[in-house]
Amino acid sequence: MDFAAARTKMVDNQIRTTDVTSHELLRAFLAVPRERFVPDARKPLAYIDEDIPLGGARYLMEPSPFAKLLQLAQIGSQDVVLDVGCGTGYSAAVLSHLAGSVVALEEDETLAAEASRQLDELGIVSCAVVTGPLAAGFPSEAPFDVIVFEGSVGEIPATYFDQLKDRGRMVVVEGQGLSAMAKLYTKEDGILADRFGFNCSIKPLPGFTKRQAFVF
Repeated sequence: MDFAAARTKMVDNQIRTTDVTSHELLRAFLAVPRERFVPDARKPLAYIDEDIPLGGARYLMEPSPFAKLLQLAQIGSQDVVLDVGCGTGYSAAVLSHLAGSVVALEEDETLAAEASRQLDELGIVSCAVVTGPLAAGFPSEAPFDVIVFEGSVGEIPATYFDQLKDRGRMVVVEGQGLSAMAKLYTKEDGILADRFGFNCSIKPLPGFTKRQAFVF
């Protein structure tokens, strides 16, 4: 299979057509060999516009919503980014072409080991893969300029807002199924604000289930 041609088609037919206009972002997606970050049996499907199973309950996010989330975050070359749920490292590899440095957080040690291996083999030195509970973030390296979630969440733990730098941005898909919404959170002088980005449905990250409210 000609993966380079498939990568170009992915950018032209899946990403550009969903209002992703950032040239830096498009170049990042063209530069990263997505097929390296999926299981061997699924490599021929690496460039389809669907979430790809990585094992267990984990998935590689489909290209279009991932690209739209990154465009929403407006990542700059000096930004320090926390990549929450990096899986096998594809998201961190793309982010490495946009940001100054990336902290790639993963709680599954097998996925984290694969992410480290792939990033090392690609010579990407601006990413550090770390392990720990996804719901806890990574406070030892906080605050971050940008926080990106690699899956949908039911609820954002308060610790993530504490780990966001002033004038920082956090992009996340909240909710499940067709009712899920991508949002951009910003922090200015300690005050949080959020705005709607777009509707999308992606697979959930573990550990972010919304707590049930008590109802009489």
